[in-house]
Amino acid sequence: MAVESTTRRVTKRRVRTRANLLDAAFAVFAAKGFGRVSIEEVCEAAGYSRGAFYSNFDSLDELFFALYQQRADLIAEQVSGALALDGPGLDVPAAVDRVTEVLLLDRDWLLVKTDFLVYAARAPEVARTLLEHRARLRRAIADRLSRARGHTELPAVLRDAEGAAHAVVAAYDGVTVQLLLDRDVERARVWLKQLLTALLTDGSDTTV
Repeated sequence: MAVESTTRRVTKRRVRTRANLLDAAFAVFAAKGFGRVSIEEVCEAAGYSRGAFYSNFDSLDELFFALYQQRADLIAEQVSGALALDGPGLDVPAAVDRVTEVLLLDRDWLLVKTDFLVYAARAPEVARTLLEHRARLRRAIADRLSRARGHTELPAVLRDAEGAAHAVVAAYDGVTVQLLLDRDVERARVWLKQLLTALLTDGSDTTV
């Protein structure tokens, strides 16, 4: 029983240590960029030794990968949840409001995500993870739009729910690039709402 209790404490402590390292790494990566960060800087920000780092991660690359996966999974879950709140029909303006609030998390996340995109562009095995995340987002959107067929009409130019999902993600990509440059979160949120409403309706209801 004593051994079991000790094991549980060690496990909980390790989970907490890993979570703290990921949180610290997120702040450091956002501030300096992935290629300019050392293991020592992450450890210092988290308040741990290199030994604590290596008991959880083999390398800075592995930590960066884990950080991206954690945040990307959270966003996909939030988008799915935001789209699941309506009934059979889809209240497009309301759904757009909810999804926009989820997608435009913060500029720090966009900086880290952009670093991961550049990293993935040079590493095919990493690119697969990024592509899987984007496909998961599109599936969440396409599945919801498909369930609304017969209740909510999509513009014919998008062809189907999958086409609409691709358009939504592309609009998000474009708006977030502008956000990284001008730092205007509120304007980015307004612009994304207008774009998504225009994409998913006939474009006549763009009031936000």
